[in-house]
Amino acid sequence: MAAFADQVFAVVDLETTGTKRGQDHIIQFGCAIIKNLKITKTYSFLINPKTQIPLPVQNLTRINNEMVDNQPEFKEFANQIEDILKDTIFVAHNINFDLPFLNNELVANGFKPLKNRAIDTVELAKITFPTLPSYRLTDLTNSLKLEHTNPHKADSDAYATASLLLKIFNKLEQLPQSTLNNLTALSKSLLRDTQFVFKEIADVARQEKRPLGKEYLQVRTLVLRKQNKLLTNKNYQDLVFPETNNAKKELFKDKIAYRVGQVDLINHLHQFFKSNKRALIAEAPGGTGKSFAYLFSSLYELFAGRKLVIATPTTILQEQLIQQEIPQAMKVSGLDLPYQVVKSSRHYLDLDGFYHSLMQKTDNQETLNLKMGILIWLTETETGDLDELKTTNFAAPYFDQIQHPGDARVGTEFAEYDFWNLARFRQEQAEILVTNQAYLANHYQDSIWGQNPYLIIDEAHRFSDIVMNSYNNSLQFESFWGMLSHLRNMLLYAEDNFYSHYKEDSQIKDLIDKADPEITEMVHSINAIQTYLYEQRHHALSKKLLANNKLEIALTKDAINNRKTFLELLSGMQVQIEKVRNIINQIIDALYQRVDSFLPKEEAQLNELNEQIDELDFYSEQAYILSDLVTDQTQFENIGLVLIITDPTDPLSTNLNWLLLNPATQLSKIYAVFNKIVFISATLATNGDFTFSKNNLNLNQITCSEYCSNYNFNLPKQIQAYALKDAKEPEFLAESAYQENLPLFLLKAIKVQNKVLILFTNLDAISDVYSAIVNRPEFKDFEILAQGITGSNERIAKRFTVATQAIILGANSFWEGVDFGKTKIDLVIATKLPFESPDQLEVKLRQTRLQNMGVDIFKADALPRAIIRLKQGLGRLIRGENDCGIFVLLDQRIWSSSYGQEFINALPVKLEQKNRAELIEKIKRGYER
Repeated sequence: MAAFADQVFAVVDLETTGTKRGQDHIIQFGCAIIKNLKITKTYSFLINPKTQIPLPVQNLTRINNEMVDNQPEFKEFANQIEDILKDTIFVAHNINFDLPFLNNELVANGFKPLKNRAIDTVELAKITFPTLPSYRLTDLTNSLKLEHTNPHKADSDAYATASLLLKIFNKLEQLPQSTLNNLTALSKSLLRDTQFVFKEIADVARQEKRPLGKEYLQVRTLVLRKQNKLLTNKNYQDLVFPETNNAKKELFKDKIAYRVGQVDLINHLHQFFKSNKRALIAEAPGGTGKSFAYLFSSLYELFAGRKLVIATPTTILQEQLIQQEIPQAMKVSGLDLPYQVVKSSRHYLDLDGFYHSLMQKTDNQETLNLKMGILIWLTETETGDLDELKTTNFAAPYFDQIQHPGDARVGTEFAEYDFWNLARFRQEQAEILVTNQAYLANHYQDSIWGQNPYLIIDEAHRFSDIVMNSYNNSLQFESFWGMLSHLRNMLLYAEDNFYSHYKEDSQIKDLIDKADPEITEMVHSINAIQTYLYEQRHHALSKKLLANNKLEIALTKDAINNRKTFLELLSGMQVQIEKVRNIINQIIDALYQRVDSFLPKEEAQLNELNEQIDELDFYSEQAYILSDLVTDQTQFENIGLVLIITDPTDPLSTNLNWLLLNPATQLSKIYAVFNKIVFISATLATNGDFTFSKNNLNLNQITCSEYCSNYNFNLPKQIQAYALKDAKEPEFLAESAYQENLPLFLLKAIKVQNKVLILFTNLDAISDVYSAIVNRPEFKDFEILAQGITGSNERIAKRFTVATQAIILGANSFWEGVDFGKTKIDLVIATKLPFESPDQLEVKLRQTRLQNMGVDIFKADALPRAIIRLKQGLGRLIRGENDCGIFVLLDQRIWSSSYGQEFINALPVKLEQKNRAELIEKIKRGYER
């Protein structure tokens, strides 16, 4: 007998004037009835709320005041709603909104509240489909290909939710019994009666006594998908690179389009690999097919046991290479070489940690949903890569428990099936390794890269900055002495302190007595460093007061003019760290010697004490890193110091960040590992000149070829590019103009586009524009996403890719860093020329260093960076031969300034001058072929 065959479900959705019960009211009731596991009937009532429907609600639901004015009030429908819901299981997509809201309306009109069993499909969807990017109803129906004709209409939403519920039932019923048992055990804390779903399905499955499927294996109570450790490795040594273009045409036939620009790039790469040059720097514009080009030309070089390493800046690009580009290159070439992603161990699930977490109490609903979702994911994943879960909250405390720490597992319960061991094993077999640029910067000495490997650095214009950022570091002194205060409390003052607990043990008592003054002395040593640094604030190169009253100060290199004094202070702190560390270790050793077994509470305390040792080790390591930098004059010249003072009046609120300003030494060390290196990107040259990028990437000491690829496409036909030229308008948008001018322009212009990217040069302007447009009826169909307002950059990018219509207001990395995958963008608006703000502390430090070297910072640094960024912004429009769109620049300095022509010359399409009215009209009509 199938689960729920004798149950009736009423799937309800409400549209309301707002979210406040008692103040807002229902404007539409929708319900879909499920009987015998089929949708048998639907209901929909428009309801007069006896109040005005707010404009944002009208925009969202498309229900306006006229549509409900002549409809009955809620009390006229109450009896019918009661009859519909009688003896049913109440289902909603966000049960804690719909059910209480409906009950509030019933009670307000003299009816009894519903007592139905109630389940929530948001939780069920998160658990059942743990790898989906979003759990909004519209996104779920798109991902799962469910019918959803009118999103945000109660009847359509109810029907879609009912379809979703049936899809959930169907998947859960296929799960192994042990997985269902684990889910049932955890489900008791789910919302309302949602646990009923898991219990019912598990009970029915138990009666059927299904054997474990051949695709699974069970370890303890966890069911995993069987792992295939060996990668295919067919060696086609008889295949040779197709030297002639005709040979390539024949090879490409029926597999991939033959594109002249791409083939030209392939030929240049092949010539480079056969040459005696160490490096090639190549500009390959968007749409060139650069990924296929460098893969295809590299494959024929890997037969001598040499590996190919590809370093990208983003996870999305890594996934694209693994899932699409590499398989395609293999198919076209006829080769079949093993390939693998290389990433940090913390990207992988620690099965031992996860298994033990199942026994522990779950702190919150999100963690509970995640635990249950992982149980289902384990029956699907072949890698254990947590990125498959597409969650954006990896900083959550629960992930510290379940992320793999990177140790080689031997002898543990799950050692044989450990995902990190599996990943390393596969990486050793692979001949192509795809990794993150930041990971490469920190792990270039890893043996996994093999002997004399080749390196492709994709999106190479970002590599230097990524290497610099990976070496940035800090000493958060406030956190350090906060940690020491916690340690003292544990030992002496907390309710369950060690001193009281072991007061009969003279050795432990003496050790704690010894630790107390040493901890106090360590706090004093930290405070001495803080006071010294606070006194250097007068050597400020730049100051920035943040909204939370924090003060950021970039220091000149002369700030620590007496390095000997500073090093003595650091050394004093390091000595104290070692003293305290030794005493705490002695306390831990003494406890283990005296007690054979601990009560759970005692074990937790001991674990916490061990964590304090780890914290001390961390701060000690940071102090040694800083000491080495200050001691070495050359290294010290290449770093910038930034004070973060949380209370500008208090020296003891001082913390220290240090930034790498010149990565030349680190880059040279990375390059030394690789036999040949290709630097490739759509934006490495400024008007055909690679000087800036070669300096930035430290390539002047390496024999290096240069190549600019031609476009495969006819860009002038694919991009319509306009720049404002209007005497009535300001030369460029000042702060006030963003609030007054830009919103009106956008509201009038954007009519036919689906995906719009509006690029800014500062976050304050974004806030002003967002406030002005977010609730306007002109944009009722758009999801408005704003950097710093509507979530993290990762969340914004995810929403942009799944939404049907969306507008992003973004700065900084949205010009080119945040990856949207293959999402097509219809319109890019650059509000200003993208010069970096000299007020940014890291910019000020970098440019001051260059200025001290006698460099013209505008020509050699600020201008080429802005040109590359503008090219990247325009390049957002074209990712494939069928892409097209409009690019608009609202900065008239491109026509009026002495440097404007350099921007114009660098762009791959001609900019047309348009006044404000003409621009609005062009955007209104959309791209016209």
